[in-house]
Amino acid sequence: MTSRLWLSIACCSGLALQVVSADGGRLIATGGASSLEGAAGGGITPWAVLAGYGEKNEWGATAFATSVNLPDYRLDVAGLAVAYDNRVELSFARQRFDLGSLVNKLNLPDDNLGQDIFAMKVRLFGDVIYDDLPQVSLGLEYKHQNNFLIPSLVGARRDSDTEAYLAASRLFMGGAFGYNLLLNGSLRYSRANELGLLGFGGDRRDTRSVLKEGSLAVLLNPRWALGVEYRQKPDNLSFAGESDWADLFVGYFPNKHLSVVLAYARLGEIATLDRQNGTYLSVQGSF
Repeated sequence: MTSRLWLSIACCSGLALQVVSADGGRLIATGGASSLEGAAGGGITPWAVLAGYGEKNEWGATAFATSVNLPDYRLDVAGLAVAYDNRVELSFARQRFDLGSLVNKLNLPDDNLGQDIFAMKVRLFGDVIYDDLPQVSLGLEYKHQNNFLIPSLVGARRDSDTEAYLAASRLFMGGAFGYNLLLNGSLRYSRANELGLLGFGGDRRDTRSVLKEGSLAVLLNPRWALGVEYRQKPDNLSFAGESDWADLFVGYFPNKHLSVVLAYARLGEIATLDRQNGTYLSVQGSF
């Protein structure tokens, strides 16, 4: 299905939850956007914040669609997330990775890879703004690869796995020359190859690694944000290297119900093809 169709499905599902919209309380943009794996945060890495703008005893929910266009590949993602009490978040994302020119180059049996991601995030303590401590959240993600033939041929050991991450986020009011500054740092425990699209574990390494992730965003005003992200990647497969990811993004938050993120993503080498750098566009609805 196309990203547009998936966004329609996700939006309808979010509306069916009949969540309570939080028009007051949490500041605009502090709910973040939707990551490639469905959790609230930045584009390539989740943050400690939870989906939507719900506070104590309130629901919040998001639905999103994302497209990443690279020289030789295309990644489309759609999903939704629901959070309650600003304490716990549940999310789902479906990814489709079109293999483009690699199909003919390697005579592959399929032209795409895909996976489903079911995730939970729990705020352990702190608050992104109103506490002496940063907001700290623990996330768990169960990933299932849906086209395992190709990953198995290049050395992946399994088609599904569970990984964990610990994230800390803090908004510093006026922290960047008078502009609000959001910082996030995460540690991920994972053996996913290219997020899991190429399976989990490999012939070179089949144990989980502790991987570093980080984000910095400057809120230029209540509706515009400019930032950078970094995500460390493992190197489990001998047939190709796996580059760390980074991006430079601009986020637009016209209100608490809509956000748009445009980024330049530097993804490096993916499945033997180097210089996979391109555009990232994500649209999210919040309820």
